[in-house]
Amino acid sequence: MSVVTSGATTSPPERAAGRDFGLLWAGQSLSLFGDQFMTLALPLLAVTVLGASPAQAALLPFALFVPFLPLGLPAGAIVDRLPRRTVMLVCDGVQVLAFGAIWVLAVAGGLTFPLLFALILVSGCAVVFFQVAYTSYLPSLYDEADALHRGNTRLALSESAAKALGPMAAGPVIAALGLVGAVAANMASFAASLASLALIRHRESGTAALGVAHEPDAAHTPGTATPRVTREPGWMRRDIAEGLRFALRHPMLRPVLACGTTYVLFLSMVETSLVLYCRNILGLSPGWIGVVIGAAAAGYPIGNLLSARLIRRLGSPRTLVLAASVSVLGIVAMPALGSLGGPTGAIGLVAGSIIHCVGEGAFSPTSITMRQVLTPAALLGRVGSVQRFLLWGAIALGSLLAAGATALGGLAVAVWIGALGTVLCLPALLQRGIRAAMTSRADPAHP
Repeated sequence: MSVVTSGATTSPPERAAGRDFGLLWAGQSLSLFGDQFMTLALPLLAVTVLGASPAQAALLPFALFVPFLPLGLPAGAIVDRLPRRTVMLVCDGVQVLAFGAIWVLAVAGGLTFPLLFALILVSGCAVVFFQVAYTSYLPSLYDEADALHRGNTRLALSESAAKALGPMAAGPVIAALGLVGAVAANMASFAASLASLALIRHRESGTAALGVAHEPDAAHTPGTATPRVTREPGWMRRDIAEGLRFALRHPMLRPVLACGTTYVLFLSMVETSLVLYCRNILGLSPGWIGVVIGAAAAGYPIGNLLSARLIRRLGSPRTLVLAASVSVLGIVAMPALGSLGGPTGAIGLVAGSIIHCVGEGAFSPTSITMRQVLTPAALLGRVGSVQRFLLWGAIALGSLLAAGATALGGLAVAVWIGALGTVLCLPALLQRGIRAAMTSRADPAHP
């Protein structure tokens, strides 16, 4: 992939960075697309094939994301001391084995709910390290904040496209090949991601044996290397503590983390319950469930593409506040419109979700670029792991809350609690650091 700036052809290093990013982008896109098969297939597989209850099916997202609670922070310290590309390769290999085992057991008739839960738990452990590594790897490819944001936006677009097209494609695939075929498709997507990562030529300078020899308050210049130092006894505890201090004391990053954690906690209640809500409450078939969930994700690319324009016009802090407000509005509208029932409720559910996805699509790349620019190079993995620990750990807890709410009050109650709870993310975001940045002419995330 060749990048042209101001009409001039890029230099060889820039072309090499573009080629490597293209491989990273392609592999992630395929992997994300396969993941969306699982969004639809796993709860249906658990309920229809294994005989699990809806409350048990809601525990599968918990199994996927709960590893972020014990592993999220140590993963950042470990990833900052290893070649991040190697970490990604190993994690994709684990995913191929985990979903391959699910597929083989399902075909052989030996899959049980405890085995499915355990294998999803293994997959979740690989997700922890992969997510920390790949968001920390991207800044080493680019030298400018604008180029970094473009990379984050493209990755977010892939996620958006996967969310929009994956469930819609999953419906016909499930109808043609069955639920087990969707598992095989996800396994193949991870194999493709593994192959694309193996072809990347870029190697980070100083990513092995990283330590704490840096200025922790200095902002990161994308593309810079980090010096190597030797490990000392107790390095993991100190490294984790340093990452936590930086992230939780930073006046800009702390509000963004608080907002994201609150938002994801309650949103996961909605998303965990949504497939079975469509099936049991609205009475939709698997094919139509895929259409509803996929069409709802159409708002993501709109938000992704708007994010750069909003940043130029409003600045990053105002963009974050606007995006969060739009997203919350759409989420609250989802159960309100979905309660109309039948096709009208399904259309209303899609409309509310599109609005929410526009806001989330603008918030995500903006917040990621802000974190990458404001974080020193040697702390990228650890600060990223703090974010993943909080956000993805919140997904696990939200899924657990959804299971409890579903068991006690039903699917509709779980969706309503989750939707109304997302409103709390707005006061969490509007802390002093963000308010002060909103009144400043300079944008700290785009120097």
